[in-house]
Amino acid sequence: MIRLSKLLSERGICSRREADRYIEQGLVLVDGEVVSTLGTKVDPDAKVSLAPSAKAKQKSKVSIVLNKPVGYVSTQPEKGYKAAIELLPPEFAHLSTSGRLDIDSKGLLIFTDDGTLVKKIIGETSEVEKEYLVRVEGPITKEKIHRLRHGLYLDGKPLKRAKIDQLEVNVLRFTLQEGKKRQIRRMCEAVDLKAIGLKRVRIGSILLGKLPEGEWRFLKSYEIQELSPTSSSSSRAGGAGDRSNPRSRRN
Repeated sequence: MIRLSKLLSERGICSRREADRYIEQGLVLVDGEVVSTLGTKVDPDAKVSLAPSAKAKQKSKVSIVLNKPVGYVSTQPEKGYKAAIELLPPEFAHLSTSGRLDIDSKGLLIFTDDGTLVKKIIGETSEVEKEYLVRVEGPITKEKIHRLRHGLYLDGKPLKRAKIDQLEVNVLRFTLQEGKKRQIRRMCEAVDLKAIGLKRVRIGSILLGKLPEGEWRFLKSYEIQELSPTSSSSSRAGGAGDRSNPRSRRN
């Protein structure tokens, strides 16, 4: 048996928090019967669904891609700092970020009120790739690239295997499946390199593409559906060939 809220989350119907709320409101059906008791356990193969009103709420979720400039923080800023959410219209002030970029980094940042999408991108079991272009100071060697790919530790724990490619004399492409605090900068420091420029260009199948810096667009439904660990080719992530036909605005 499995908790109903967990089953709804595992099937990608909604997040566990949303599931609990829908269960309390009597908006979840199991094998055609309404279940309104939190903590209810059901058969893993049970047919579960949301009532029409809950389905409508899920479809009304808003997800936005922003090309964050340097100088903005991803989450609630301290006094004197600017929040990336300020680049969006006021009606989207309730959205949260799904994956952070530090104040000195730029590129693809996702804002959403869709808990299922957040779990896909940054959940504990997420294997969705995040791709970055990183300009570094210091000599790049085969040995350093090998160490960056596998064998480094942060905070006493081993990092997942990374994909590292050298694109230019001082530019590396990092493709990661995790996102520890200032991970890339700390990885570079561990091999005597200094990251002086960092830009995220892809999250799974979602590309930054040609979206201008400081502008935003709505995330397309097919982009969310296609989101998977390795669903996008690295060669497309740098900007040419953005399939999303952005609808963007300058704040």
